[in-house]
Amino acid sequence: MVFRLRRCFWVVACACLVSPPSWADGLPQADALGWLQRIASAARHLNYAGTFVYQQGDAVETSRIVHLVEGNNEMERLESLDGPRREVIRNNEMVYSYQPDSRSFRMDRRKPGRTFPQLLPDQLTAVTDHYVVKKAEVERVAEHDAQALVLEPRDGMRYGHKFWADVQTGLLLKAKMLGDRSQVIEQFAFTQVQIGGQISRHLLAPSVPITAPATEISAEAAPAESEWVLKSMPPGFRKILETRRSKDGSASITIIHMVLSDGLAAVSVFIEPTRPRVMEGLVQRGPINIYTRIVGDQRITALGEAPAATVMNIANGLSPKAR
Repeated sequence: MVFRLRRCFWVVACACLVSPPSWADGLPQADALGWLQRIASAARHLNYAGTFVYQQGDAVETSRIVHLVEGNNEMERLESLDGPRREVIRNNEMVYSYQPDSRSFRMDRRKPGRTFPQLLPDQLTAVTDHYVVKKAEVERVAEHDAQALVLEPRDGMRYGHKFWADVQTGLLLKAKMLGDRSQVIEQFAFTQVQIGGQISRHLLAPSVPITAPATEISAEAAPAESEWVLKSMPPGFRKILETRRSKDGSASITIIHMVLSDGLAAVSVFIEPTRPRVMEGLVQRGPINIYTRIVGDQRITALGEAPAATVMNIANGLSPKAR
């Protein structure tokens, strides 16, 4: 989890399904998989601590991260360094979110998603199937030599990426998401990082002791198999999560939440009862495209850091199961 509430909130270009000839110059799949597996493994199995910056447009956020692995236990603490104080402490799959200023506390299980520097999934074959991986320059990032890798999408249904991995350990030090004109949509970058060595376990402790009166345990959404069918979706995408929860405490009103991903891009879908005068169509907020359509008395909203054609394809592919 990263301290950013993504800016979730017209032109729809036809997705080009033919790869430009230059994309054929990528690494052999085995070499590409090797690099990506090294990056994915380093973020999960190494000890590291540092400060990184997240930038999207004019918005810049700075965070500090500490990540320790002891045996089978993976522990992490993330805190914001600007704006309201926010902390996230993770012990394996349990995530504790804390805002010291308001003394609010939430506990959840970790949801599928991307967090820096853990941006790559464990299963990487789908990534190399739908992105061409190219080796680029070696640069200095946060005082470490870093090998750059460019991931170019094979079609117009996903954005590109550029990663910089520490030459010695493979830890991801910098990452950019790139649009169809190679413009930077968003980026993460360590400004200082210690990899390995003595990293104190005390750095995982919250800045303010968490006391019982200040806690609030969030209600988990229940895993669900909805009454909706995805009749089509963009190549490479698959459903990785589906939950159902009540809305505003009413058991009779439910919201279905699905997450679809190709391993890098992720699109969320929300299905809920529609309200009067809800507008259908597409809107864009920074790198996030949001598409809404009405089916009967239900509103489908698909949103994600993906091209407009992708979120529209997913939303339009949903239909109720035949009764």
